[in-house]
Amino acid sequence: MHWLAVILEVDADRAETFGDALLEAGALSVDVADAAAGTPQERPLFGEPGAASGGGWDRNRVTALFPPETDLAAALPAALHAAGLSETTSYRLDRVDERDWVRATQTQFQPIRISPRLWIVPSWHASPDPRAINIRLDPGLAFGTGTHPTTRLCLRWLEMHVRGGEVVIDFGCGSGILAIAALKFGAMQACGVDIDAQALLAARHNAMQNQVAAQFVATADEIGEPAELVVANILANPLVLLAPLLAKLTASGGRVALSGILDGQAVEVRAAYSEWFEMDTIEREEGWVLLSGVKK
Repeated sequence: MHWLAVILEVDADRAETFGDALLEAGALSVDVADAAAGTPQERPLFGEPGAASGGGWDRNRVTALFPPETDLAAALPAALHAAGLSETTSYRLDRVDERDWVRATQTQFQPIRISPRLWIVPSWHASPDPRAINIRLDPGLAFGTGTHPTTRLCLRWLEMHVRGGEVVIDFGCGSGILAIAALKFGAMQACGVDIDAQALLAARHNAMQNQVAAQFVATADEIGEPAELVVANILANPLVLLAPLLAKLTASGGRVALSGILDGQAVEVRAAYSEWFEMDTIEREEGWVLLSGVKK
């Protein structure tokens, strides 16, 4: 079996309307991406809470997937008209053959070496180093699989600062990878916090898969005492707003680690925490940073 992919470019103002029109015309799915992706003109959109909206990309590549029997000569002009586009707008047709998408997806996720003694290993792979600390983790609905620089920065920070017996809080835990890693490094207790119910389900599953007794809760109100180590891999604007709360969750003399921060945002986040913490040097990877400090 195969499908037909219709690919064309539209401006930011018409991308959403055109996508809806394609679905009305019988498209099975519609994908919108930066038409400049892979070029020096590519522009990432982070959609960070609290940030001013910058709109979409200047040019959007719209890809619509249709059943092979679709009468595109009728469906496409109708969608173009509904979006206020000329029926002479140029487009490209591709054939998309059926694949084993589960197997194809799995091949994209290989074991990730975080440090000489820490690996993130999908469940369908054997560990490259059975003697290392191996975290079994599959890609899912929650952020945090080890592929993103901010996750790697936080994992290395935990490896450096967990000496054994600490209480750790993972704020905005996502997949639970940081709480799980803390316990594998020797922490006495680790608690993850996330407002996303799907993330909490994923984190609890991942903890069971890794045979660690991490706790995962929906609000900080469910945390009893401050922790020696608090890590938050979120985004810059929420981190600024959360500074008083994360300071409260960190024990006197304890340490905080903050990531999900772009290099250009580091000064603002650092300033927000300087009231409560003596801040350390900045760790960087691929344009992302990790800020850390000791509670005064």
